[in-house]
Amino acid sequence: MFSDISFAYPAFLYLLILIPFMGWWYWKKENKLSPDMTFSSLKIFEGLKPSLKERMRHVPAVLRMLALASLIVAAARPQTFSSGENVYTEGIDIVMVLDISGSMLSEDFTPNRLEAAKEVIDNFIAGRTTDKIGLVIFAAESFTQCPLTIDYPVLRNLLKDVKSGMLTDGTAIGVAIANGVNRLKDSKAKSRVMILLTDGMNNVPEMDPLTAAQIAQTYGIRIYTIGVGTIGQAPYPFDTPFGKRYQMVPVEIDENLLKQIAETTGGKYFRATNNKKLEEIYNEIDKMEKTRVEVTSYRHAAELYYLWALAGFGLLLGEVIISKIYLKRIP
Repeated sequence: MFSDISFAYPAFLYLLILIPFMGWWYWKKENKLSPDMTFSSLKIFEGLKPSLKERMRHVPAVLRMLALASLIVAAARPQTFSSGENVYTEGIDIVMVLDISGSMLSEDFTPNRLEAAKEVIDNFIAGRTTDKIGLVIFAAESFTQCPLTIDYPVLRNLLKDVKSGMLTDGTAIGVAIANGVNRLKDSKAKSRVMILLTDGMNNVPEMDPLTAAQIAQTYGIRIYTIGVGTIGQAPYPFDTPFGKRYQMVPVEIDENLLKQIAETTGGKYFRATNNKKLEEIYNEIDKMEKTRVEVTSYRHAAELYYLWALAGFGLLLGEVIISKIYLKRIP
């Protein structure tokens, strides 16, 4: 009965010990008031049933003890508490900008750069909870594979569909950044982030990458740049009439450009030379760009003493009515 109830003044509950003493005192009193009479035979009383008034003669005493118990509980001020949490999240909007040019098929990563990047990005998305994330792919042109969304299953499925050859081959870093800016510029999020991954050098003059970075900076967009590729040369697969063959091609990443893009926007440049390093880079970005969550706990008390007080006074009223009116003795 009291499992979910606490008391503001629990010391009053010790007064409940008076109730058994009242019962004992009443019992002793009744015995003294009932005179002993000796009859030679009780046959004359056979078949006589006690009247309703006789059966109710102890009711006023019981009501009086219950009333006192209720008032003692009311004085202890019983309460129930409801508690909970208000959660405030300061969201982050993130656009993943992924290079899908032909060179991303180089196999210095397992199984290749593109698939390695997709796996790490997929794990990154799976680790987020409240942030909107979008996906922009690029080669010689740029395309929004998925706009900003919190529907992560849809985003991850669209990421799985990405493959080299979807766009004209080339490396349009400036155009890709501009597309990412277009996705983020109207965002209301406190933090707006772009993670650009590429393995090459900008070779499309349509949009200068540094100009695009300056535009991103004016919108408060932070860009993390990642250059992927081993140091030196990497095996690149190509098909021949005799099956797949490999050719060693030089790894050419414009690290100076990627560093400038990151510095311009307040981001950071990373270089990934293998799968493990690439995973570590995304883990580091994940830690730097964690959603800020504020949790405010609250606890509300609901007072129950008035219910017990009403019950106590109601029982007292019932005791008075029964004893003074219904069971009133006429001299």
